[in-house]
Amino acid sequence: MSAVSPVTTHVLDTASGKPAAGLPIVISILHEQQWKMLGHGVTNKDGRITDLLSVNEPLVPGTYQMRFDTGVYFTSCGTAGFYPYVEVTFVIEKVDQHYHVPLLLSPFGYSTYRGS
Repeated sequence: MSAVSPVTTHVLDTASGKPAAGLPIVISILHEQQWKMLGHGVTNKDGRITDLLSVNEPLVPGTYQMRFDTGVYFTSCGTAGFYPYVEVTFVIEKVDQHYHVPLLLSPFGYSTYRGS
């Protein structure tokens, strides 16, 4: 079994009822009041990214942000979306835990939560 990033995501397109494949995502950490990019990727056919962060680099406590480029995704689907991107900001305190940040997405709304 391959190693998995300590932070993962899964994007579901609730309007189509399918995974959101081909959606670019960037993960950053707030460092000295500036966002520092840590990793990036594109969701696979299952709407997942499991390698956003290197498994060889330990998490550090801090404020993180995942930027989902929903404009690119909706354009590729031929759909007009209201939100060109979604930024989900969260705090990591316990660096020995796994953090799963799913996004439920439609052209006119979104929801997120901490999964497992």
